[in-house]
Amino acid sequence: MMRQMREATKPIMVASAIAFVALMVFQWGMDVTGRSSGGLGEIGRVNGDAVLYESYMAAYRQIYERVQSQQEELIGSQQNREIEDQAFEEVVTQLLIAQELRRRGITVTDQEISEAAQFSPPDYLAPQFADSTGGLNLSAYQSFLATLPPEQLLILEAYYREVIPRTKLLRQLNTGIYVPDAELWREYKDLRDMAEIRYVPLNPATKYEDSEFPVEEREVSAYYQDHEEEFEVPARASVKYVVIDKTPGAADTVASRERAVSLRQRLRDGADFAELARTESGDQATAPRGGEMGVVPRGREIGPVDSALFAGPTGLLAQPVKSPFGFHVIDVMDRWGQDSVRARHILVAVARTDSSEVELLTRADSLETLGESMSLEAAAAAFGLIVQTVSITQDFPFVAGAGQISEGADWVFEEEASPGDVSPVFETTTAFYALELVTSEPAGVLPLDQARPSIESTLRFEQKLQRARVDAQQVVDRVRGGGVLANVAAEMGLEVRIAGPFSRNDFVPGIGRQNAVVGAAFGLPVGRVSDVVSTANNHYVIEVLNRAEADSTAWLAQVPQQRAQAASIIQQARLGEWLEALRANARVVDRRAEVLVPLDEDSPLPPMFPGF
Repeated sequence: MMRQMREATKPIMVASAIAFVALMVFQWGMDVTGRSSGGLGEIGRVNGDAVLYESYMAAYRQIYERVQSQQEELIGSQQNREIEDQAFEEVVTQLLIAQELRRRGITVTDQEISEAAQFSPPDYLAPQFADSTGGLNLSAYQSFLATLPPEQLLILEAYYREVIPRTKLLRQLNTGIYVPDAELWREYKDLRDMAEIRYVPLNPATKYEDSEFPVEEREVSAYYQDHEEEFEVPARASVKYVVIDKTPGAADTVASRERAVSLRQRLRDGADFAELARTESGDQATAPRGGEMGVVPRGREIGPVDSALFAGPTGLLAQPVKSPFGFHVIDVMDRWGQDSVRARHILVAVARTDSSEVELLTRADSLETLGESMSLEAAAAAFGLIVQTVSITQDFPFVAGAGQISEGADWVFEEEASPGDVSPVFETTTAFYALELVTSEPAGVLPLDQARPSIESTLRFEQKLQRARVDAQQVVDRVRGGGVLANVAAEMGLEVRIAGPFSRNDFVPGIGRQNAVVGAAFGLPVGRVSDVVSTANNHYVIEVLNRAEADSTAWLAQVPQQRAQAASIIQQARLGEWLEALRANARVVDRRAEVLVPLDEDSPLPPMFPGF
């Protein structure tokens, strides 16, 4: 397990990224169809076609790199396992698509590739040849093509040879999609029609006392027998646990500030701000722009940063400013009064230093070693860690300080741990943790004695709901007899509320969303009081105060965009359903557990990274 922890160290990340880029450029297009060879061979099969190790690794590295770029903390073992599963599913999907292309006889001709290459640049090249209007500068793109060496043209050909057949397949899947005007108008009205109502909620849960509604034992027993599935409980366990927090400490904060001070000095000595921001800033939004924050109005940024932006002269680099995100080296370029500034910054996030990270990993590794020969309490005592006890369930294993512990749950529930056993050290994004099993219970059905309070509450509420309907009908009858809704409600001790304006799709406080009350608000004439309107947990009497209809002229002006958006949603849903059906009917064999086995626990690198 500690081998997996060491996967997340920085040198491995760098090596992984380099290998990923090479595989993505030169192999990914072929690997996903199973036409590449070499490496460790197959790690599974899809309808008889091999899932190749190289294909899996290309997908794994692509997902790994994307996930790592979206978060500051290093990917831990639990998250890495999720990425591995996602990568396998990605390769399975690509093979299924390739098989479907063969089954349908969808191919691509050299002429189609030539025309696409000349007039339709790949997605990854198109932005480089956009004109001032956002369209394609065709002459610049074709001039670029003329300068490409033969090996780059082969890569471009491989791209179109894969993309064009898939585009044809998508066209076949999306044939016949058309959204009629009536449906578009209805959707528009659901968003733009507005209603305002006066309403009386009966609120049976709080209106009546429990003592008014006795529940007999025979009713409890009958409900339990008829609704046994409601009382199914997942496997659960009591565990002791310790957590080693991964949050940077005081020394890490000092080191981060010193780095920020050093960057400021480099800037004062003449370093280019934009270049330094691109290579050193931890703000992924502004770093690609050389740290440019744009025009910033007062109050937009977090307190300390906002104060620094509007204090002191422009053009001078103040001392680094600390915020919850780290230390900011700020350059105020222009200021317009006290309303707005133009600024740029370099963010140095507070992170563990290399020595601090090594110390953390060593501590976790040592805890695991001690846990192999002694109780968790004894092992934890050696490091001054606090042992706590918690109950977890298989469907939602959670411990304070570590979060959701799916790896720990697998050890408890799937690896047949026994009471007194101490787990390996596992890792989440926020902590390392270890468990000791105290007791465990398999999944089953809650006994009647334990289910009784819940059943009694349910049966009692059903009686309250019936009583509330009778009272609501009395309100309706009195209003129909000439009373005013507000007066009748007050006489009966009921609350009158106002709601709106709201649309058919809005969530209405006190009422909910897209239920019978909302429907009645748009179905009744203005000024009319409703019959009793019921939802699953309440009864209402409503009076429509105002209603505004959608503007048909405004609707007509936006119909093309609305139709395109609606068609895109249908296309995505249809594609998802089609892929789900392919996957459900596929014969998939996953041999990763057999093939990708570490040679030994102390190996510094997993077999997923051969040759590093």
